[in-house]
Amino acid sequence: MDRRPASDAGVVPVADARDLDPSVIGAKAASLARMVDLGLRVPPAFVVTTDVCRRVLQEGHLPGPTVEAIRSAVTDLELATGRVFGGDDPLLVSVRSGAATSMPGMMDTVLDLGFGPGTRAALAARAGATFARGCHARFLAGWASIVLGVDPPRSDDPDELARALAGSVPDDPHRQLVEAVEAVFRSWDNERARAYRERHGVDDGLGTAVVVQAMVFGNQGAGSGAGVVSSRDPSTGARGLRGDLLVDAQGEDVVAGSHRPRPIEELGVRWPEVDRELRAAVGAIESATRDMVDVEFTIEDGTLHLLQSRVGARASAAAVRIAVDLVDEGAITVAEALARVDEAQLDRASRPTIDPEGPDLLAAGLGACPGVATGEVCLSSDHVATHDGPVVLVRRETSPDDIRGMVASAGVLTAQGGLVSHAALIARELDLPAVVGVEELEVDEATETARVGGQVLRDGDVITIDGTTGRVHLGAAPVVSAAPSGHLARIRAWQAELHPG
Repeated sequence: MDRRPASDAGVVPVADARDLDPSVIGAKAASLARMVDLGLRVPPAFVVTTDVCRRVLQEGHLPGPTVEAIRSAVTDLELATGRVFGGDDPLLVSVRSGAATSMPGMMDTVLDLGFGPGTRAALAARAGATFARGCHARFLAGWASIVLGVDPPRSDDPDELARALAGSVPDDPHRQLVEAVEAVFRSWDNERARAYRERHGVDDGLGTAVVVQAMVFGNQGAGSGAGVVSSRDPSTGARGLRGDLLVDAQGEDVVAGSHRPRPIEELGVRWPEVDRELRAAVGAIESATRDMVDVEFTIEDGTLHLLQSRVGARASAAAVRIAVDLVDEGAITVAEALARVDEAQLDRASRPTIDPEGPDLLAAGLGACPGVATGEVCLSSDHVATHDGPVVLVRRETSPDDIRGMVASAGVLTAQGGLVSHAALIARELDLPAVVGVEELEVDEATETARVGGQVLRDGDVITIDGTTGRVHLGAAPVVSAAPSGHLARIRAWQAELHPG
């Protein structure tokens, strides 16, 4: 691949990025370029390269030629969408980080950017006042936390947010975009991103790219929605789509775990044509990638748009099964399969489960990452280090700020979220036992207590979670060993054949 950016200013249309190295354009832009090449419906986008990121981190601002190139690239988005940035039929954009190595949720994103003085009224004319207010509130809250670095008021009222941020948001959308790109570049150096890179051995000097993409809206009513799917089960490796769907929502709502999602199977009931199109698209992306993939999508008024794809994080047992199945399907060689699973994953592939006859079942949720974890309840990531023994981090839902607490925990339990929520995704990245979406679980962060039915849990109480079955038990529950799978046996046999002795 060519490592040179297609523009000296470091701004590249995604449609022209297919031959550029991910170290320049990031994995997100590379995935978008691949999907464009496959003929899939992808909102138009451009990428600002990692070279520019390194300059911004050194100099504090975008170079002048890059600012001009961004303005020109926005004009191309306007031509592609038929909408105008800051105009009467407004174009809004997302500003997303995209490093060469996937770092889900660790850096920042600004959504719905492009609000000028008349933008909300124009959006209301297009799709209703509720939609327009929701987009404006999301933009202002993101601007406050990401660009200004302040906590926005807890409000869904854009007028209240605007008053709180008076004078801090430029009226010019082009100025907004420049400041947002700079802020997302700076998020490469935030605490959670540094902690993630430390855990995964990612070079601090690489920097991130930034993808600017035309917004499509899953929050335009009952005919719209958003979701994330995996091409195979990320816990077991079984073939078939797994994932979550939200109706009348944007994609960030799915990953944040702040809403209770619907299983992806409901897509075929609500939108059968979209379901068929999504399944075909995911299959094409997996074939091109030759690996399990996660795909983020939005449905705007019944039309499917693909926003991102990446090689999917998976638990150890899933990694073993997927590697073997891909060999059987002719997608990869035996040597490639062996290179995709390391010895630690092989050792963890037959993890024990809680004895189904075990006492004191508290609740059950979704098993998000296999394995059993017994430890003391901890209701704050900041307090994990104060416990002497193993800890189960218990949260309403996790956020990127919980990464250090998750790394130091034996397991994670959340009240909300689905199989592609932040907690589930990061748990699989860390190969950490996790149970999510426990509807009976109520977490009160103010009093630092949790309640499951009539049982109150406080810091220090011992629980056991089973990330395979989703079961949650009070105390240290007994476990039973899992029988080694046939897929694991085949991996071991291939190792013996290729590396005898």
